[in-house]
Amino acid sequence: MKKRILQGVLAVAAPVVLWGCDTTPEAAAPDANGDPPAATETDAEETTLEIFGNGEERPQVGFTSGDGWELSFDHIYANFTDLKAYQTDPPYDYLSLEPIQDPEEEVSFGDASVDLVTGDEDNPTVFLADATDVPEGHYNAISYRLSPASDGPGEDYSLVIIGTAERDGETIDFVLNLEQELDYYCGEFIGDQRKGIVETGETADLEATLHFDHLFGEGSRPADDPLNQSAFGFDPLAALAEDGQVEADMAMLEEMLSEADYARLESSLIELGHAGEGHCFEAVSGQTS
Repeated sequence: MKKRILQGVLAVAAPVVLWGCDTTPEAAAPDANGDPPAATETDAEETTLEIFGNGEERPQVGFTSGDGWELSFDHIYANFTDLKAYQTDPPYDYLSLEPIQDPEEEVSFGDASVDLVTGDEDNPTVFLADATDVPEGHYNAISYRLSPASDGPGEDYSLVIIGTAERDGETIDFVLNLEQELDYYCGEFIGDQRKGIVETGETADLEATLHFDHLFGEGSRPADDPLNQSAFGFDPLAALAEDGQVEADMAMLEEMLSEADYARLESSLIELGHAGEGHCFEAVSGQTS
């Protein structure tokens, strides 16, 4: 099937049209038989595919890191770029260690910068973009980049994580500025329900998911759990704090962290990207999440 590429339109960029009282458009005249005019294509309900970002409930309510710090978050600015959805047959396998190739359909949404801290633990998803008049079918793969933002509160960084960490009476305010570029290719969304099934005249949705427990670890799991063994944690940041504060970017961390801690940070960032619980291939590193 011939590949079709459609450009999505960000909701925040949609123009608003105001009609004055002297410019109200006239109603279309009935046809020769006195019947109302037939609905035009613009009158029909649009077929729409939406894509959301999701940091899950952890940014909203906080959590305990794998090394025992109680983390809370004020903002997590994420800059999603080159957002795309695909229909692939056979289904895309992230373990192929290759980007998505020769999809049957491809929809392009563009870019979106958002704050993943929404305050709503029951629905932590954040709207990124949508595309209309997309071909029907099951969009069973997505791709997205985390790239440095050109403007806004996260300018120059792919991710900016702002929060507070507490342990044993010590409190540290932290800002983690991450400029690392990440390029994820993911198969079908895995979760409580299937996503991305587009029917004519309906709206379907997809999700780019970031798992912050892969970065900081998860205190509800044992210390020897594989997730906590591979996660960066918070102890390396805490060691850099002065007067209860630390602000760092990747360049500073590469200089000040041990080689092992910095390698664990890079690996933990690669493991952020998912589609729900579905894992992804990260093309810059050539590894999987």
